[in-house]
Amino acid sequence: MNDIRRTILWVIFGFSMVLLWDQWQIYNGHKATFFASSTKTVVAPAPSAAPSSVPTGVPAASTVAAAAQVPGAATPVAPVALAPAAARERVVVTTDVFKATFDTEGGSLVRTELLKHLDKADKTKAFVLLDNRKDYIYTAQTGLIAGAAGGVFPNHKTLMTLVPGERTLKADSKELVLRFESPELGGVKLVKTYTLTRGSYAIAVKQEVVNVGAAAVSPQLYLQLVRDGNKPLGESSSYSTFTGPAIYTDAKKYQKIDFKNIDKDNVDVEKTAQNGYVAMVQHYFVSAWLLGDGIKRDLFVRKVDTNLYAVGMITPIDNIAPGRSKTVEAKLFVGPQEENVLESLTPGLELVKDYGWLTILAKPLYWLLEKLESYIGNWGWSIMALVLLLKAAFYWLNAKAYASMAKMKSVNPKVTEMRERFKDNPKQIQQEMMRIYREEKVNPMGGCFPIMVQIPVFIALYWVLLATVEMRNAPWIMWIHDLSSPDPFYILPLVMTLTTVLQTSLNPAPPDPMQAKMMWFMPLAFSVMFFFFPAGLVLYWITNNVLSITQQWIINTRLGVPPQFHFPKF
Repeated sequence: MNDIRRTILWVIFGFSMVLLWDQWQIYNGHKATFFASSTKTVVAPAPSAAPSSVPTGVPAASTVAAAAQVPGAATPVAPVALAPAAARERVVVTTDVFKATFDTEGGSLVRTELLKHLDKADKTKAFVLLDNRKDYIYTAQTGLIAGAAGGVFPNHKTLMTLVPGERTLKADSKELVLRFESPELGGVKLVKTYTLTRGSYAIAVKQEVVNVGAAAVSPQLYLQLVRDGNKPLGESSSYSTFTGPAIYTDAKKYQKIDFKNIDKDNVDVEKTAQNGYVAMVQHYFVSAWLLGDGIKRDLFVRKVDTNLYAVGMITPIDNIAPGRSKTVEAKLFVGPQEENVLESLTPGLELVKDYGWLTILAKPLYWLLEKLESYIGNWGWSIMALVLLLKAAFYWLNAKAYASMAKMKSVNPKVTEMRERFKDNPKQIQQEMMRIYREEKVNPMGGCFPIMVQIPVFIALYWVLLATVEMRNAPWIMWIHDLSSPDPFYILPLVMTLTTVLQTSLNPAPPDPMQAKMMWFMPLAFSVMFFFFPAGLVLYWITNNVLSITQQWIINTRLGVPPQFHFPKF
């Protein structure tokens, strides 16, 4: 039974590592390695009322990509005459959180510097999320396409005029307004008004469609995010996280779409809805187009060009009479995945901060961690305080497990002696082992359940620490200047390995020499992984190990079982 108990504990530990790896793969946008979904993805069919095509080419350094069609579209958009390159203008505006660049071609947002988030490679520069250059394309675009009646309307390739106004948010102002007006095209003018608010990464975007022609028009408005399929610049080479489009609706909830599946036309997303959002997600940051609930929209994800992808929505603007106008108001969020901020903008947006299948546990853990940080003022000490609280909450479960281990340790000499006497009679060994456990009132399974209960909690905490943007560039002490990056001197991983060795050596040594050697393999292999993990994750694991060793030592001493370290003899 001693062997069975120990085997079960290792199975539990191994299975938790398998689950952790599987969810890591899914979080990175890959298919699950062990527990892949049985749902078969299919190519998204065309919407029942297929919208006309959207021009999705994005200007590169020297070329303009060809327009591409929305899934289900039948007619490509007619080419729009572009003004000479010299006539275009890049408009830079600054708020307390943004340095944003707009292009008069289409009035598109083509670059954002997040002033409160520094670049990991160069701490003197702000982090750039959206940009439009030769080696990195990530922009937010809007425009009009023809409805059933056909026609050509202003889109993101149309040269627009910037209405003169402020370009820097003044100290006594709460808002900065930027207004673009298109020329008449197809009897329609498009007026885009961006409102940037102090302290906010959400930009209000008002699109006013004015009918200046002689006949009624029914255009459709598209809002899309276009980016290349490359991993974000500066992402860690030791681990990766999901980068790609995401769509949320009340019906299908949150769906991530891998770039590889778009390449294969292997995408199954909801095609029409009256709620939800579209987004481009990467580690720590997100951009998203938000429309109010009740507004009909067609959703799409598609490949625009070689290594260029788009996610967006199309909403109809019905029957605008001559001389009249209609307005569609939306929000464009471009910023960090701060959970409370995302929750306040629209339902489900906080899900871009992906905790996987343990969200129900991860969200309260993040809430508690955030409360601790607001009181302590340091994320590193807050991590340690959170682990201390969790260990206190599970104190009695851990006490039962460690008490069971201590009793097992006390009877181990008898078991070892008995195994030596009956080494040629396995059946007799099992009978004698059961007798010893019965006489000593030892339950070999006593330590399993307490450990099983805690595994999901600590895996959830792992995801909280990996996904929390507040850890980015957050210092702890001395040489740890960024809890989201690996320890530059590997001091924390070495300490973590030492504590893992000590914790393993406190457990009862298996009588079987081969089992004793195998008992060390998994924790040591697990420790090696942490040399490449963010310092915040390593700090959490060190704290957990130290508290576990302390509790186990105290319980062993109380039960009269002197704590002893059993190191492997290879």
